[in-house]
Amino acid sequence: MTERLFATEKVGGRALYRLHAVTVFVGICLVLCYRVTHVPAAGSGEGRAAWLGMLAAELWFGFYSVITQSVRWAPVRRRTFKDRLAVRYEERLPCVDIFVCTTDPQTEPPSLVISTVLSVMAYNYPAENISVYLSDDGGSILTFYALWEASVFAKHWLPFCKRYNIEPRSPAAYFSESDKPHDMQTIKEWSLLKGLYEEMTRRIDSAVISGKISEEIKVNHKGFSEWNSGIASKDHQPIVQILIDGKDINAVDNDGNVLPTLVYMAREKRPQYHHNFKAGAINALIRVSSVISNSSLIMKVDCDMYSNNSDTIRDALCFFLDKEMGHKIGFVQYPQNYNNMSKNNIYGNSLNVINQVEMSGMDSVGGPPYIGTGCFHRRETLCGKRFTRDLEEYWETGIKGNTQQSINQAEERAKSLATCTYEHYNTQWGNEIGVKYGCLVEDVITGLAIHCRGWESIYFNPPRAAFIGVGPTTLAQTILQHKRFSEGNFTIFLSKYCPFISGHGKIRLGHQMAYSIYGLWAPNSLPTLYYVIVPSLCLIKGNPLFPEITSPWITPFIYVSFVKNLYTLYEALVSGDTLRGWWNGQRMWMVKRVTSYLYGFIDTIKNLVGLAKMGFVITPKVSDEDESKRYEQEVIEFGSSSPEYVIIGTIALLNLACFVGGLCQIVAGDCNMQLNVFFLQIILCGVLVIINIPIYEAMFLRKDRGRIPFSVTLASMGFVVLGLLVPVI
Repeated sequence: MTERLFATEKVGGRALYRLHAVTVFVGICLVLCYRVTHVPAAGSGEGRAAWLGMLAAELWFGFYSVITQSVRWAPVRRRTFKDRLAVRYEERLPCVDIFVCTTDPQTEPPSLVISTVLSVMAYNYPAENISVYLSDDGGSILTFYALWEASVFAKHWLPFCKRYNIEPRSPAAYFSESDKPHDMQTIKEWSLLKGLYEEMTRRIDSAVISGKISEEIKVNHKGFSEWNSGIASKDHQPIVQILIDGKDINAVDNDGNVLPTLVYMAREKRPQYHHNFKAGAINALIRVSSVISNSSLIMKVDCDMYSNNSDTIRDALCFFLDKEMGHKIGFVQYPQNYNNMSKNNIYGNSLNVINQVEMSGMDSVGGPPYIGTGCFHRRETLCGKRFTRDLEEYWETGIKGNTQQSINQAEERAKSLATCTYEHYNTQWGNEIGVKYGCLVEDVITGLAIHCRGWESIYFNPPRAAFIGVGPTTLAQTILQHKRFSEGNFTIFLSKYCPFISGHGKIRLGHQMAYSIYGLWAPNSLPTLYYVIVPSLCLIKGNPLFPEITSPWITPFIYVSFVKNLYTLYEALVSGDTLRGWWNGQRMWMVKRVTSYLYGFIDTIKNLVGLAKMGFVITPKVSDEDESKRYEQEVIEFGSSSPEYVIIGTIALLNLACFVGGLCQIVAGDCNMQLNVFFLQIILCGVLVIINIPIYEAMFLRKDRGRIPFSVTLASMGFVVLGLLVPVI
C-alpha cells in the first residue's frame, strides 16, 4: 500500500464543545420562549414595538449562532510528508505559475511589490519549473522599472538564499529581521547583499517620488519603449515583457544556476471597456501564462503578501499528488498572516480565530473558500473543468522548450490575449471560465463555483507561516476593507450563487452553512444596531426589556451571554490573542457591524435595485509617520469627519447618557425605576459604555491629529438629543 503524502487529524475537545453548543442552543430557545410569552399588550404603553424588535433581533442572533456551528463541530488539521514527496516525485515535479497582482505604485509601493516577487522566485523548488508573473493594473513604467531591477538583483539573491537556506526569502523581511551572521565569510556576503538591496530600493523609491525614469535606464531593456507620451493608467495598449526566460540556457544566476521565468503584464485598458477589476487581471494572467509556460498549477498571491516558507510549493503538492485523495483536490488554501499587528490587536485584524478555528472547521465539511491570496489551483479548475471520478491526472503540462517560438513571438501572442476585446468575443470568461466577474469578492464566488463543480479544497496552516503580509493599520482602512468583504459576500448570498441555492445537492449542508457565515456579515448589522441602541433608550425611558433579577427567566439570558463570551475568550486565547486583544476584538466586532457591515448592507441593496454600481477600492498599504506611531502605541486613529465616525460617536454618547440617566433615576428612588427590574439593561448599557472608553477619550481628552474632530462630536451629540426625544412604543 502506497504511503499517504499527508495526514488528517481531528481537533480534540469536541465532546465538551458539543455539550457547550447544545446547552447554549437550549438557552437561546428559552430566551425566545420568554420573548414570545411575555409580549406587552397592545396600547399598554410598555414598549410593545421595542419588545417585538428585541424578539426579531434575538431570533436572528439565534439563527446565526446555529450557522456558525458548522465550522466548530468537527474541525481538522493537516500534516504533510515532504520527504515522501521527494522520494516519489523529485525527478518529475509539476511546473508552477505564480501570479502577483498590483494596481497602483502610490498605494502599493513597487519596492514592497518586488520583495514579494523575489520571495516567490526563491522557493526551494527547481527554478526551471517556476514562472512568476506580475500583473500591473496601473500600467506604470515605475512598476516595470522596479521589476527590471528585481530581475538583476535576483542573480545575487537567489543563490544566497539557497546557499545558506535562509528564511524568509523576502529581502525586505530578511534584512529587517535577521542579525549579522557570525561567520566572517558569511558576514562579507551578507553585507554585500544588504548593500545591493538597499541601493536598489533607494533607486526605486527615488523613481517613484520623481515619477519618471531616466533615459540612461531605459536603454537597458526594450520593454521601456512601451511607455510613450500618450499612455495613461486607464488607457493603454497591452504590455507583456519577458524579463527572464527560464528556458534560455543563458538565463542563469551568479552561481550558474537556472533562473525562474519572470514576466511583466499590463493588460490593455480603454475607457469604453469595463476592466472587471482584480478578476479581470487574473483572467488575463491565466491566458497570457498559457502561451508562455502553461503550468498545471497556478499560485496566486497579493503583492504585499511575501513568501515566508520556502517549502510552501512542496507542502501544497503533498495534497495534489496524494494517491488516495489528490485527484479530488481543486485548490489548496493557506491562511493570511500579518506581521504588522499591534501586540493587543487594536483593530481586530489578526484573523487568528478565523485562521485557527473557522478555516479548519470548513476544511472538515468540504474545504475552505478561496480567499484570493496564498492559494494553489489546478489550472483546469480555473478553466471551468468539472470533477469526475474517472478524471485522468496529467501533471506534465508546461511549455518546456523555446524552439518553436522566440521571446518576441511569445510576447506578441500573449499581448493578443490581454486585449480589451478578447473577452468581448469570448464571453465565457468571467462566467464559466476563469475568475468570476460582478462581485467584490471575486475569489470567494470563484471558490464556491469550483466546489459546486465537484472539487474539494484543502486548508493548510503549517507551523512556519507560508505567507506574511501587511494588514490595515488605521480604523478607516479596517472599515473600508470589511465593507468590501461584507458587501461582496452578501451580494453572493442574495444572488443565484447563494450557497443554499447553487450548492443544493452539490455540496454538503454544513459547507453551505459555513459559506453563509461570511455571506450574512452584512445583515448582522441591523440586529446589532438595534441591540446597542434600543435597550439603552428603554432604560432611560423606564421600559424594561429583560426579566427581573428575581425571575427564573433571567437564567437563560445570563447563561447564554456569559458562556458565549467565555467561549469566544477561550477561542481567542488558544488562537494566540491576548486578553486585552480579545477585548479590543469585541469593540471592533461592534464597530464593524454598525459601520462596515451596515454600509455593506445598504450598498448591496442599492446595487440590487439599480441605484448604484459596484466599485472596487484598494485598501492603502501605507500610513503616514504620525499614524504609524499612534498604531504602535495602540491608540485608535480617527482624524477625519467620516460619517462612520458619527455613527460610532452617536452610539457611544447615547449609551453614556442612558447609563448615567438610568442610574440617576434608580438612585433617586424613582418608583418606576427599580434595580431588580432593570438589572440586565444596566449591565448591557454599562458594558457598552466601558467598551467605548477609547471613543470618549478621542472625543474629549486627546489632542493629537488622530482624535475625533469636534464636528463629528457635535453631530453625534445632536443625534443623541434626537434619539432621546423619540418615544418608545
